[in-house]
Amino acid sequence: MQFYRLVLAILGVWRVTHLLHAEDGPADLFTRLRTALGSNMAGRALDCFYCLSLWTALPTAYWLGQTWGERVLVWLATSAGAILLERMTAPRSAQATYFEDPLEMTEERDVQLR
Repeated sequence: MQFYRLVLAILGVWRVTHLLHAEDGPADLFTRLRTALGSNMAGRALDCFYCLSLWTALPTAYWLGQTWGERVLVWLATSAGAILLERMTAPRSAQATYFEDPLEMTEERDVQLR
């Protein structure tokens, strides 16, 4: 398989997975689809980017691979590439950092506020 075809496949799998997982779509089509599927197996698959990338990579791998072994490798590679792209492009959530200085934690400073 040529490298550029693999890169295009990874980009395509990421795009379709992101569209189904996180975007509203035209006329809120994908939002309504996710709502209609609810919490059944298909709805839960749309909630998980990692799971959904496996499903969207499957037809791509079948189409690109020439042998069954190659199809399995392309399936896993395109899913993994889409996951890496998602992790690189997803907004990071700000996490509060909590730090206690053990030297300041003494019995004298331990007071009760009323």
